[in-house]
Amino acid sequence: MRAEASYGFRPKRSATDACDAVRVAANQGREWVFEADIRNCFGTIGHDALVAQLARRVVDRSMLKLIRSWLRMGVLEGGVTSPTGAGTPQGSPISPLLANIALHVLDEAWQGEGRRLGVLVRYCDDFVVLSPTRQRAEQAQQLAARVLGLLGMRLHPEKSGITCLTRGGQGFEFLGFHHRKVESWKWRGRFYLYRWPSQRALKVLRDKVRAATSRSRTERPVATVVAELNPVLRGWAGYFRKGNSARKFEAVDQYVHERLAIFTSRKHGLSGRNWAARYNYGWISRLGVFRLSGKWHGATVHAQR
Repeated sequence: MRAEASYGFRPKRSATDACDAVRVAANQGREWVFEADIRNCFGTIGHDALVAQLARRVVDRSMLKLIRSWLRMGVLEGGVTSPTGAGTPQGSPISPLLANIALHVLDEAWQGEGRRLGVLVRYCDDFVVLSPTRQRAEQAQQLAARVLGLLGMRLHPEKSGITCLTRGGQGFEFLGFHHRKVESWKWRGRFYLYRWPSQRALKVLRDKVRAATSRSRTERPVATVVAELNPVLRGWAGYFRKGNSARKFEAVDQYVHERLAIFTSRKHGLSGRNWAARYNYGWISRLGVFRLSGKWHGATVHAQR
């Protein structure tokens, strides 16, 4: 059931690979992007449609019966189990696999009718279609809605839409990145797709840093706070380093420095906002704080933002 459009939860394929595929398609002139958002994907997959997909490859009737029984276990709310006719088990590690199996019909649609409409890039239930014209992007949206309807799913009307990338006028969010075309500094008038951490991704990270350095936790040693933050910063940088994230990484480093300096000032009963003079770059370096600056890789070297 392999499809080139699918990247999520597959061996030797990653979110970075999916973003690279988006970049290649956009830089080849496909500047109209249909951004899709499936409303409650894991909770609306039709059981009959899912089992029908499984039956295409699994011939063991006992196994199919077991899976169907497992799907019908229902939802536990307030100590009461309610049977359902749709959705995969909540919190189950196999739910992403089942969603991939169900959504394979979308991949097949793009191997046939959808091929002329644009390039599909799908990471489990998160997908975009890059098309050469607005008309084809609209047709791609219609086709996706029709195929998802066969599975009992619907596109979210407020979170799905069409974006034009021409000359960097608009951007879109996909897999935690903000994607936007940027003019090349080497060849004026040429635009290339760049990506950097989205505002939502930055907010999630800032919230974690703020929580770790909050006023209510000043009884903890600074070294303990740094030991708690470093894995978070390292993991975040590891995901977003494949892109054009240098400026965002510098902003994160500055924010972490500020939060730790203010935390330390409060810890020692120091007032005022002149934390930069008290706790300078040398101080933050001696603490061993993981720094994101310099840990990035540009996908297109001749464009700037």
